[in-house]
Amino acid sequence: MSEHVRPDAAAGPQGDIGRRIAQRREELGLTREETAARVGTAPGYIRYLEEKPSAMPGIGVLVRLADVLGMGISALRGGDAGLPPGIGKAAHHPELAEMSVDECWERLSTHGVGRVAIDGPAGLLVVPLNYTVADGAITFRTAPDTAPATAVGNQVAFEVDRIDEALSQGWSVLLQGRGRAVTDPDTVRRLNALAYSGPWAGGERDMWVRVEAESVTGRRIVVRRGG
Repeated sequence: MSEHVRPDAAAGPQGDIGRRIAQRREELGLTREETAARVGTAPGYIRYLEEKPSAMPGIGVLVRLADVLGMGISALRGGDAGLPPGIGKAAHHPELAEMSVDECWERLSTHGVGRVAIDGPAGLLVVPLNYTVADGAITFRTAPDTAPATAVGNQVAFEVDRIDEALSQGWSVLLQGRGRAVTDPDTVRRLNALAYSGPWAGGERDMWVRVEAESVTGRRIVVRRGG
């Protein structure tokens, strides 16, 4: 099977496969050279796939890439992009393990997407949003008239999780604390500089909210092989 670009190959939006290859490769800690060696192609071709928006591997390379990256072909093509995580099957020998506070903060890392739960005037709300870890707290940007802004002055729960469908593993971290508005101009400028990304929801969201941790807990699913 040819490894050259096939413009007529069925796939998702142009460029999506390259982004998924790069993201999954980095998650696994693989270099392009290591990935290429396992797939049986040249490192330059892996770079081409990742950086050329119109690139599309032939089905033979696609199958080998999916195997090396621990993904299904549909997932690599983006066919499950609109589905919730956790549609894969559970492992045969799963074990639920508690994580230490340090492990929890390591999972939270410095930025990402999480969910904030607020018991507001309209009832319990759970809203996904971009967040940044700064000074031992969760911070996020919003607008004064939005649901996340009601976190200010209230007890909230903030949850982040990750599911690895290929390995049937995952983890979840829950942080609880009180929200407060960040109003100090110097702090706001620093948070703007630290933010990895603008809010995915778009719009004018220049109000920063800080949730200081009163408790942090986490659990992870460990798969015991054999037996």
